[in-house]
Amino acid sequence: MIKRLVISLSALIFSVFLLMGGNTFVMTLLGVNLGLRGVEPTLIGSIMVCYAVGFVLGSLYGPRVIKRVGHIRAFAVFSAFLASSTLIFPLTDSIWVWALLRAFAGIAVAGSFVVIESWFSAVATNEYRATLFFTYQICTYVAATAGQLLIGLIDPVAFVPFTLGAIVLTAALVPLSLSRVEAPTIEHNERISINVIIKDAPVGLLAALCSGILISSFYSMAPVYAIEVGLPVNQLSYFMAASVFTFILFAWPLGRLCDRLDRSKIMVWLNTMIVGSALGVVFLGHLNLWLLIGFSSLYMGMVAAVYPVAVAITNDRMEAHHIVAASTTLLLSYGLGSTLGPLFSSSMMTWLGAQGLYYGCAGVA
Repeated sequence: MIKRLVISLSALIFSVFLLMGGNTFVMTLLGVNLGLRGVEPTLIGSIMVCYAVGFVLGSLYGPRVIKRVGHIRAFAVFSAFLASSTLIFPLTDSIWVWALLRAFAGIAVAGSFVVIESWFSAVATNEYRATLFFTYQICTYVAATAGQLLIGLIDPVAFVPFTLGAIVLTAALVPLSLSRVEAPTIEHNERISINVIIKDAPVGLLAALCSGILISSFYSMAPVYAIEVGLPVNQLSYFMAASVFTFILFAWPLGRLCDRLDRSKIMVWLNTMIVGSALGVVFLGHLNLWLLIGFSSLYMGMVAAVYPVAVAITNDRMEAHHIVAASTTLLLSYGLGSTLGPLFSSSMMTWLGAQGLYYGCAGVA
């Protein structure tokens, strides 16, 4: 059953692969570019937080776009918007313009996530929900790994990488636009108060918030961390790629476990592993590159699993007509966490040095 479902969604999954690969490539590229230019970590964090502000706005208004034009056209609009904003970066050195462009990117990515996750939520059953969302996450992180490896092959301060990122993002339009797959029927979905979600699924809502903080902290400040600890650009790309790739190794077994065991207990286990691996980076990562990559990879592998488990926990407790509204609320919570992440982690790095990134994230977990 799950295999047939994944095959039926293959066009959507391939479009997601290209969109997420291009987006994570550009996100890391910006951090490396700004770090090599000598921009202060706090200012980098402020620029990156604009992405999260846009993400919150996209979470709020994305469902309106879907309701107006449908899932497939909405995805095309958001992908084109993201590609267009990427092309503008090399045209100016203004930090303020870059911050505004990051906000536009956040709107587009959040809107795309609303399309993807509402689509998956509409076709998934409780029996296979966690496995389907972990499959989606595998696709996302395979793409992200490829994007990180590209960083080591290009000059991050030139204009060509931005053009490459825009090409990949534009290509994301093609598979879904050419597919004859039927999008979910757009039905009226009742609004749901956040108080209801806090009452019925507090673990899922809090986990989505913490996931936003941890993931945005890593993507925005880990390239700066790598530069500050002295990694050259080619090793930095391996550091980022390995950290992102590890989730792929854990995703399928974690998804199957979440469909068989108490998902709240899985969440506790994940957070324990996050704290342990973050402290491993701090106390052992400086000994050699492989220990640094190993602990950072384990850390990111566990961090990336938090959000899909949060979605599964929350949707288990929702009525069918509340699932889309609940998914939007989770994305909003994730977006709020993403807003806090770069500011929090950059402040911790200013206060404690490069290791402040992992100290702070361990505290959040």
